[in-house]
Amino acid sequence: MSLFDTRVPAVVLRTDRNPFHHGTLGAVRSLGRAGVDVHVVADCAQSPVRASRYLSGLHTPPPPGASPAEIAAVLRRVAARLARPAVLIPMDDACAVAVGRARADLAPAYLLPDQPGELPARVADKAELAGVCAALDVPHPETLVPDGPAEAARAAWRLGLPVVAKWSRPWLVPPGGGLRSTVLVRSAREAGELYRRAEEAGSPLLLQAFLPPGADRDWFFHGYADRSGAVRAGGPGRKTRARPRGAGLTAVGRWTPNPRVQALAERVAAELGYRGVFDLDFRRCGTTGRYHLLDFNPRPGAQFRLFTDTAGLDVVRALHLDLTHRPLPQGAPRPGRVFVVENYAPLSALRPAREAHGGRELAWHAPDDRAPGRALWALWSRHVGARLRDRAHRARDARPDPALPARARVVRQASAPATPRTGVPDRPDEDRAGSH
Repeated sequence: MSLFDTRVPAVVLRTDRNPFHHGTLGAVRSLGRAGVDVHVVADCAQSPVRASRYLSGLHTPPPPGASPAEIAAVLRRVAARLARPAVLIPMDDACAVAVGRARADLAPAYLLPDQPGELPARVADKAELAGVCAALDVPHPETLVPDGPAEAARAAWRLGLPVVAKWSRPWLVPPGGGLRSTVLVRSAREAGELYRRAEEAGSPLLLQAFLPPGADRDWFFHGYADRSGAVRAGGPGRKTRARPRGAGLTAVGRWTPNPRVQALAERVAAELGYRGVFDLDFRRCGTTGRYHLLDFNPRPGAQFRLFTDTAGLDVVRALHLDLTHRPLPQGAPRPGRVFVVENYAPLSALRPAREAHGGRELAWHAPDDRAPGRALWALWSRHVGARLRDRAHRARDARPDPALPARARVVRQASAPATPRTGVPDRPDEDRAGSH
């Protein structure tokens, strides 16, 4: 007899249009392998996810930037097609916030964790999180929310350059506009210029003290808080490779026991009364050794499959079992287990799997589901080729016209609008949403 109530389907929801979101494929495979029908509400037209043998159905998603009401309307239409309650799994912050706010309307058709509807929005908002950490006495980088360009410049000086600049609600940042959810600002002038784009970003700008990256400093914790509030499944992990380096999503992660990170994560979830899947990011201060909570994501992180224990339990499976009132199997942790995202860390993916003591899982390639892995490389090659062509065109357009006199070229360059330097490498749009 299956551990799972396979009569209850799962609906995986995402408005982020990143075709290379491997966390979506992880959720499809995790529950599909358990015999659960998995439906995806996301734009997968150009994604390897659509090739998975474990995908039961694809549904048209809300448009990018959709309001919570629009997201809820789409979910009600999907529920009418399924004609039976389903476990709902938001895979990005925008969806987690929308589902929390529409919980009362969605609850008859979807099984959802029982918690205050505004809690996902509270922890996902970067400015609100700073206040949460202060109230709970949880280490967090010093954070200032300026109220004007001049104040932003002064705040940057006060915190000490360079500083980290974040938009409070990164899911509102419009794609394709050149704004990033998080940048490293190296001058007070840059901070003031960035503040002037707050209306375009859709949420306030905040500035944070910069904690330098380094060996053994970037950590994360994935967990599932069950109906009683106990944290089940998941565990602490160390980011061994990131994209971009030192300040991006996890390209290679390792399940690494860390009692301090685990205790801190469990305390935060308990004191907030949080229920459901969560993904926390920490950075250890090289001076004090304290672990600072950087982000609280009220949904599964993209690398959640790293934390698959000896009973096959991960946070997404824990969610389905708990919401269908099934017991969660008691497995043992698998420290040393490694998760690799092949398109971000190809050399790591080519290394022998035996080097990972607790086993290794690739984000895209799987022996029982080969089509997504094959589709990845064709799509990724086109993606990289398009970016290289775009970069070459920008470089060509930036070159001065040799037909102009030198003085005219200098005047033309001086009159161009200033673009704030971010201090972080260029990265593709799929990294913008901060899927960890």
